[in-house]
Amino acid sequence: MSKFFRRRKFCKFTAEGVKEIDYKDLNTLRQNITETGKIVPSRVTGTKARYQRQLATAIKRARYLALIPYTDNHNA
Repeated sequence: MSKFFRRRKFCKFTAEGVKEIDYKDLNTLRQNITETGKIVPSRVTGTKARYQRQLATAIKRARYLALIPYTDNHNA
């Protein structure tokens, strides 16, 4: 038997009963992007495909409206 065990992933949107992911919910969006601004894949977070698509669209809309940055802060 393995020394380490992997925690089972679950979709938190399904658990919370979310119907639509809103682009104005910045706390949820920031939990699903990295420090560099990339969208975290569903194989890492355990998000279902339906919610991952909604999440990607919401993040892209929030970026377009300048609610969240496209990338991290540049020091150039």
